[in-house]
Amino acid sequence: MAVTEALELPRARGKARAALAALRPRQWTKNALVFAGIVFAARTGDAGKWLEALAAFAAYCAASSAAYLVNDLRDVGHDRLHPTKRLRPIARGEVSERVAGSMGLALVAAAVVLTSLLGIWSLVLLLGFLGLQAAYSLGLKHVVLLDVAAIAGLFVIRAAAGAVAVHVRISPWLLVCTALLALFLALAKRRAELALVAAQATPGRPVLDGYSPALLDRLVGALAVSTALVYAAYTVVGGNSHWLAVTIPFVVFGIGRYVWLIRGRGAGEEPEEVLLRDLPLLAAIVAWAAASAAILLVT
Repeated sequence: MAVTEALELPRARGKARAALAALRPRQWTKNALVFAGIVFAARTGDAGKWLEALAAFAAYCAASSAAYLVNDLRDVGHDRLHPTKRLRPIARGEVSERVAGSMGLALVAAAVVLTSLLGIWSLVLLLGFLGLQAAYSLGLKHVVLLDVAAIAGLFVIRAAAGAVAVHVRISPWLLVCTALLALFLALAKRRAELALVAAQATPGRPVLDGYSPALLDRLVGALAVSTALVYAAYTVVGGNSHWLAVTIPFVVFGIGRYVWLIRGRGAGEEPEEVLLRDLPLLAAIVAWAAASAAILLVT
């Protein structure tokens, strides 16, 4: 009886809603990183550049959703045993495997067409993104540390793709900051997943067997400090304006707040949920973005 009650699911969604949910639109916020190129190159007043950046954003949303569909198809059996992943449309049977596969192919085709219009290097970066996503789904996600390194690599490709799409140079400092922040968030996610497995005695992803809370706490702490320091160095010696240094407190607060949330509140299993629902953290992100944009526009 207890097992039956634990596995009881809410009412099924309609086909359209289920198909949209399978694309994980909340995860599209990660692809906003493609706008870093146009913002930090101070080209926000160029409407043509914005069209190119929006095309890149759409392409990476399509490619990301295709990757999520492939991942969910491969993990459908495991997801059905997970307390939250069992609610995913494919795991619930709301979207058939045949339909999910067709959706994935269509999304990849759309992403390829969009990036082809932006130039050969945009297409090359997208193919690299899709290749790394495939490698992650097929094996890297089961290898300790390589799993989070792959996630960081995907974010770096997004940042580089945004700059290439609008034909501007993006600072290597910004790419390093992106990689460090992505590693920080990925390791924090593993820490939260490990805590959930321990608290609810539920099956976790196999790679968690290679991690421990102590190791993850040390790595998360080291990356929190490293990210803040590298960002501070970027604003002083690598950025377009030394005035960007005034945004350092927002970054330090945001990173510190996130560490507190994962250690004190057990958050972090779904980073996008934390970033969008914690008001102090969201305020720090908005303040950082607004201050950075204003500085780059007037200096």
